[in-house]
Amino acid sequence: MPVVAREIHLKSRPSGLASRHLFSQVQTTLPALASGQVLVRNLFMSVDPYMRGRMNEGESYIAPFEVGAVMDGAAVGLVVESADSQYFVGDAVSHFSGWRDRALLDAANLTPINIERVSIQAYLGALGLPGHAAFYGLLHIAKPKAGETVFVSSAAGAVGSLVAQIAKLKGCRVIGSVGSEAKARWLRDELGVDVVINYNDEPDLEVALRRAAPEGIDVYFDNVGGAHLEAAIAVANKFARFPLCGMVGQYNSPAVGPSNIYTVIAKSLLLQGFIGINHLDTWADFTQNMSSWITEGLISTRETIVDGLDSAPEALMGLFSGDNVGKMLVRLG
Repeated sequence: MPVVAREIHLKSRPSGLASRHLFSQVQTTLPALASGQVLVRNLFMSVDPYMRGRMNEGESYIAPFEVGAVMDGAAVGLVVESADSQYFVGDAVSHFSGWRDRALLDAANLTPINIERVSIQAYLGALGLPGHAAFYGLLHIAKPKAGETVFVSSAAGAVGSLVAQIAKLKGCRVIGSVGSEAKARWLRDELGVDVVINYNDEPDLEVALRRAAPEGIDVYFDNVGGAHLEAAIAVANKFARFPLCGMVGQYNSPAVGPSNIYTVIAKSLLLQGFIGINHLDTWADFTQNMSSWITEGLISTRETIVDGLDSAPEALMGLFSGDNVGKMLVRLG
């Protein structure tokens, strides 16, 4: 019997904020499996800030979404049919064919995952690309030392919340910025973040950061850009390290560089942008460490789950209005 997949396609490219009318749901009849292929029923898909950039036309580190075609992104699910000797019905897998409820894939494009001790959706968060970004950016670029002060923007997000906790594990004093009091309470009360700045309550972010870090900051993990980056440069100690992971505050409007950029030279700061997929040689080390931290209760995670493929566009747009605490996921039950 033919298998019909529901998919989300990009109808047109946005100008400024993305909106629902840019997306459409399409039904596609999948072909029969060929040798070496696997049919997966997706259970969860990821929405991530970088996807907003992929809606634009132009060259970047990852190809833009094609207008009139199905979108894609990280997803996890179960094998429901296999024509490959490596995979059996019921196997849990991760892959990059989200934005659909069923995916017909070559076995080479699947990764088997172990869900005996963690949830399947953990492989989209702490054990997925967000976790690896936190691990690589903080430990391989910033290389924090015990006693240093680490400032993390979007500290209640999928990446930021992990950065904050890893920094605490390394003996650092951690300052996080968030946009709501509920997020601030989670960071303070459950994750042990030392100082939390609610930027919506602060007329001057630099003043707030100086108050939180009277002796300056040694590391700034950037997820936001804009005013956050400018404030961090102003408050940074000499030789501070800045892993630049994302700039979610500027994805929907033209990016503006920090006005105090010369201070980077004056203070001998290290600003290094990075893309996690360029550093997959560290994946095994990341997986081993993060798995241990989770099972030992040293790392806590939180998810914001939106139900239904139809809700995926709203989930993506919600990332830019602060709707998520922790990892934003779409459940495809």
